[in-house]
Amino acid sequence: MKQNVGIFDRTIRILIAAILAILYFTGVVTGTTGTVFLILAAILLLTGILRVCGLYALVGINTCKTSNEDT
Repeated sequence: MKQNVGIFDRTIRILIAAILAILYFTGVVTGTTGTVFLILAAILLLTGILRVCGLYALVGINTCKTSNEDT
C-alpha cells in the first residue's frame, strides 16, 4: 500500500498510542475501557510505524508531502 501518513500525523499517532498504553499499564484505565484503549494504542502505533492508514485510503486523505521538488 502507498504511504499516506505524514511526519506530523505520524508523531501525533505514536504519542497518543504511548499515552493510551501508559494509562492502561499503570492501571489508571481498566476493564472494557482499558481494553479499548489498548486496542486503539496498537492500531495507532501500527499505522504510525507503517505510515499507512486504511481509513485515510478509503476517504482519500494523504498527509504525506509530495516529493515533486525536481525544479
